[in-house]
Amino acid sequence: MRARSLAEPALHLPGFVPFRLNRLAAEVSNHLSEVYRARFGLEIPEWRVMATVGSEHGCTAQYIAGSTRMHKTRVSRAIANLTKRGLIERASNSGDRREMRLRLTKAGRRLYAQLVPLALERERAVLACMSREQLRGFVAGLDRLEEFLGLRPNTRAAEQSQ
Repeated sequence: MRARSLAEPALHLPGFVPFRLNRLAAEVSNHLSEVYRARFGLEIPEWRVMATVGSEHGCTAQYIAGSTRMHKTRVSRAIANLTKRGLIERASNSGDRREMRLRLTKAGRRLYAQLVPLALERERAVLACMSREQLRGFVAGLDRLEEFLGLRPNTRAAEQSQ
């Protein structure tokens, strides 16, 4: 093993922002999943599909993959599981019969109505560790990073323009 010269940069992984963001996102996601996994039997990809379809009042699998940054295979599996459970359904787009839109079924809307308040409460609980000023700064920082990385505005506009 050779000694590192003074000119070579060192990477201290625990202080590396991309690593910290990834670790934080995974832990927050796992923390939130405790709510919907135990009570509703949903895995993380299924929750993300339900949350996206419910908040958009219907959308395509392509939109879900783009907005959640999940791989299309994970999206497809989640859609298949949710369809099998009777929580979402496919409907052809009147403008383009090749495009299938996803929407919540009646059972899916009932489950979504139960999920949303629990998820929002869990979000409030996680963010309660910050003061209002810290939270405003945190959200502003997230907004700037998303803008810089092309994640804002929402990919919905991009999908509709295609």
